[in-house]
Amino acid sequence: MTSPASVNAQVLVATPAARPAVDLADTSSLRGPPSVLFVDQSGQLGGAELCLLPLASSWTARREVLLLADGPFRKRLESLGVQVELTCDARVSRISKDAVRVGWLMALPGIIRQARAIAHRARSFDVLFLNTQKALVLGALGKPLHRKRIVWHLHDILSAEHFGPVQRLIVKWLTRLAVDHVIANSRASAFSLVELAKCAPESVPVVHNGVDMDVFRSIDASDLGALRKRLGLPETAYLAGLFGRLSPWKGQHVALDALAKLPDVHLVLVGAALFGEEAYVISLRAQAARLGIEDRLHFAGFHDDAPAWMKAMDVILHTSTVPEPFGRVIIEGMAAGRPVIASAAGGVMEIVRHGKNGWLVEPDNAAALVDAVQTLRAEPDLAQRLASQALIDVKRHFSLEAYLTQMTNAIASVAR
Repeated sequence: MTSPASVNAQVLVATPAARPAVDLADTSSLRGPPSVLFVDQSGQLGGAELCLLPLASSWTARREVLLLADGPFRKRLESLGVQVELTCDARVSRISKDAVRVGWLMALPGIIRQARAIAHRARSFDVLFLNTQKALVLGALGKPLHRKRIVWHLHDILSAEHFGPVQRLIVKWLTRLAVDHVIANSRASAFSLVELAKCAPESVPVVHNGVDMDVFRSIDASDLGALRKRLGLPETAYLAGLFGRLSPWKGQHVALDALAKLPDVHLVLVGAALFGEEAYVISLRAQAARLGIEDRLHFAGFHDDAPAWMKAMDVILHTSTVPEPFGRVIIEGMAAGRPVIASAAGGVMEIVRHGKNGWLVEPDNAAALVDAVQTLRAEPDLAQRLASQALIDVKRHFSLEAYLTQMTNAIASVAR
């Protein structure tokens, strides 16, 4: 099991390089925030988009969000008063992480068009902020046309488990040649880039995600039965909640295997398939039928009011089978005041302290998940202690205010 200390040690031994570090707390010479063009590849509300949403909506200088695909994310941004533009190409959108060679060749005309479109819009802004992998590639390729400072927000662990070799090679060289500053969402993500691009660890500062505590405080869960009834959930059952997109690497199938050995527990899946992974949802339903757990498995779909759904649970599960870049749903579960059981890998190790503010289990291990759920259910005092400490920790280390302050200072420092 990886520990936070070992992750830190890995980052510190990386090879030095030329890019200077940026002091996220240094605001002494700022003259005001720069104008920013934010670029994101998705119209869906994934983790990267939920990080960008408060940053773009709270930016006090001129800003605009350019999306490479349409969807609910555009509507959320516009509802907060953010100007949104679209530049969509179906072939570019269909490029997958592990099938880059063929996909990128077929999509080359669309790639050129989108790179030019981003460059055209970027010319009237001080900074180009690239929030996702495809945004990085398209925005960085157009740098000779726009010549603007580029900030890349890294939300991924750049490993073979997540990305194909060609895409990692492209990211490596674009990071070296075109990106002016990288901000990573965790030490695990930062270390993966340090290893890939051989850059200095101090040149990839980490800004952890933040959660808006006011949203969670506004949910009244004093009458748990009433809350569950409103959401259409069993009012008296022991509920385990699993939040996020339905995807093989998110490990919902592991939770189903565990559920089969937890006869009195109900599992609630809050989320949907986002990127052509509908076949996985079909496989989950078939798995549930095969295991005989259909009556205790609830496909809730995607919901905007995740805080209410989290507060309706007895325990929050995180079951990713490979290292998670950060684990936003974990800090949200903590903010909801619920005990969290999480896969012990990647950025999760920077959030959860086993037996202190949460419970860690080996990834892709249904038996370990069963033991963890049984332990917290049998020891409600332990579960409450974990949840109480987690609430303290999330206020202290993962507040939205701290996230926005650090991100604002980093972007302004690059533009200075």
